[in-house]
Amino acid sequence: MTVAADLRDLRERLPRRSVRLRLTLLYGTLFLVSGAALLAINYILVSRQYTSSFFITTASGQAGVTATADPTFPFPVPNGPDITKQDVIAGAQNASTAALHQLLLQSTIALAIMAVASIWLGWLIAGRALRPLRTITNAARDISASNLHRRLALEGPDDEVRQLANTFDDLLGRLEASFDAQRQFVANASHELRTPLTLERTLVEVALADPDATIDTLRATCERVLGVGEQQERLIEALLTLSRSQRGLDHREPFDLAVLTEEILETREPDEASRGLQIDTTLEPAPASGDSRLGERLVANLVDNAARHNVAGGRVEIATATRAGRAVLTIGNTGPVILATDLDRLYQPFQRLDGGRNDDQDGLGLGLSIVHAIAAAHDATIVTRTRPAGGLDIEVTFPPAG
Repeated sequence: MTVAADLRDLRERLPRRSVRLRLTLLYGTLFLVSGAALLAINYILVSRQYTSSFFITTASGQAGVTATADPTFPFPVPNGPDITKQDVIAGAQNASTAALHQLLLQSTIALAIMAVASIWLGWLIAGRALRPLRTITNAARDISASNLHRRLALEGPDDEVRQLANTFDDLLGRLEASFDAQRQFVANASHELRTPLTLERTLVEVALADPDATIDTLRATCERVLGVGEQQERLIEALLTLSRSQRGLDHREPFDLAVLTEEILETREPDEASRGLQIDTTLEPAPASGDSRLGERLVANLVDNAARHNVAGGRVEIATATRAGRAVLTIGNTGPVILATDLDRLYQPFQRLDGGRNDDQDGLGLGLSIVHAIAAAHDATIVTRTRPAGGLDIEVTFPPAG
C-alpha cells in the first residue's frame, strides 16, 4: 500500500501531460533528430575530405604535406629530409583523427545548446499557438443554458483555430435556438393541457353546485367531461408521437407509401364525404424503409391537414410515385391563401396562422410538426409550395429503400 501511495503521489506531482508539453517535446525531438542527422552528414563529408586529399598530396610519386604551415594545427605533420613516406602518412592520419574528434566534440556541444534553446522556443511558440484554444475552453466552461447567447467571436487569421471557433459559435447558435424552441414548446403544451383540465373542473363544479341537478343534467355533464378527456388523450398521444419522432429510428423495415396511403384513405372516406370533398388519387408503388407506424402517421396527418384546411366542396390531390429510386408522396389541396413567408410557421408546434385558437374540429396544432419530425427521422425532405388561388402542395421525398 505504501509503494502504491508513493507512486500515486509521484504521478500527482509530475507536470500534467498537456498539449503544450507534448508539442514542446515534439519540437525539441524533431530539432534534436534533425541536428544529429546534419551533424552525422557533416562529419562523414569532412572525414572523407580529410583522409583523401586535405593533408597528403602526391606529385611524381613524392609525398608532400600541405597543412603543416598552420602554426595552430594541433598535430603538425612531420617533414624533413629523413622523413619517410610512411611517417608522413601516419602523421597526417593522426592530425586528421584529432581534427575530426575536435569537430565532433564542438558540434555536439553546439547541438546540446541549440536543443535546450529549441525546447524553450518550442514552449513559447506552443503556448502562443494554443492561446485561442484556452480561450475556447474557458468560454465553454462559462457558457450554460442560461447564457447561450454568448459567442467567442475569435479574431485573427482564418486558420484552423478560427474555423473551430466559428464552428463552436454556430453550435451555440443552434443550441440556443433549440433551447428556445423547447421552452416555447413546453409552455405551449402546458397551456394546451391546462385548458381542458380547467374546463373539466369547471363542468364538475357547476354540476355539484346545482341543487336542482337531475340525472339528465349530470349525464350531459359527464358526456362533456368525457369529450374533453378524449381531446386530452389525442393531445398527449400527439405529443408522444412528436417526441418519439424527434428521437430518431431504432430500426428500419420496408414499407410502401402507396399501400399506407390507400389504407388511410379508406378510413377517412366517410369524413371526407361529409365535408363534400373531391379526392383525386394517383397511387403508384413507392417502396421506402423506416418505421411503418410513423410513416402511416405522416400520411394520415397530411391527409387530415389537407381535408381539414379546405374549402366547402374543395379538392384534395394525392399521389405516390418512385423517382430515381426514391419514394415520393405528394398531397395538394384547395383552401385559404397562405403567404410564402408563413410556410415555416406551419411546421412549428401549436402555431396557427390566424393567431387564434382552433376548436376541436380544427385539430391540435401538431399535425405538420409531427410530419416534419417523422420526415427528419427518416432522412426525408419536405418541399412546400403555396397555390396562388389558395391551398398548398406538399411533397415528401424519402431516401432510397436500400
